[in-house]
Amino acid sequence: MQEQSIGAMLAAARQSAGLTVAQVSAATRIREAMIHGLEQDDYGQCGGAFYARGHVRAVAKAVGLDPEATVHLYDQQHGGAPKPVRASAVFQADRKINLRERRGPNWTMALGVALAIVVVFGMMRVLGGASDQVRVGDVRVASARPSVPPNTPITETPNPAPSKVSAKNMVTVRIKAKRSSYVNVHDADGRKLFAGELKAGKTSTWQAPEKVNVLLNDAGAVTLHVNGKKVKSLGGRGDVVRRSFGPPKPQAR
Repeated sequence: MQEQSIGAMLAAARQSAGLTVAQVSAATRIREAMIHGLEQDDYGQCGGAFYARGHVRAVAKAVGLDPEATVHLYDQQHGGAPKPVRASAVFQADRKINLRERRGPNWTMALGVALAIVVVFGMMRVLGGASDQVRVGDVRVASARPSVPPNTPITETPNPAPSKVSAKNMVTVRIKAKRSSYVNVHDADGRKLFAGELKAGKTSTWQAPEKVNVLLNDAGAVTLHVNGKKVKSLGGRGDVVRRSFGPPKPQAR
């Protein structure tokens, strides 16, 4: 199966988020004509691969896709990430630096150092008076240990026990890919659980408390189970679907 292009992914995610091209342009400060070109996989207006990757990252973030995963897919579809520049191409280490050989001692510098020593010594004599002794003030070393009155017990504040998440509030989502498709999974606080391409035949499971948010770029390419139950009427081939799932409902007695 032919993988979905970056432009089609950006257009589908924008439409799923209910955004217009003008709104994406205002959020990213990218011209509307260039955004139209990106959605048509036309990168000629970007000015090169470096700027194209930056525009793809900005638009993906604005429409709700994972920017790093989208740029990674862009690199895969356009010959890989740009090669790093070698230091040897910037710095030429094989150049020889010719230093002039010193011919004899530098008497000017030696005379300057001697004069500085005499001036410093004279100032010390003036400030210190006739005595040649150097007085050292009393220095008290502060103890790193806090002072505690005698016969006073030392108590430590116990660390609070970590809160435990009830198993009743856990949400379990299992996705199996019938063909390769882009999947984005976040928890209730917006933390990323997974973002990228789920390969054909692979099954992945995620757990999170309270709620799990799922974005499917091709709903017909996967089967989805939530809390052990299959989700029906998820969507057709090529449909972009965004769903949220909560913990299982308690059974009535």
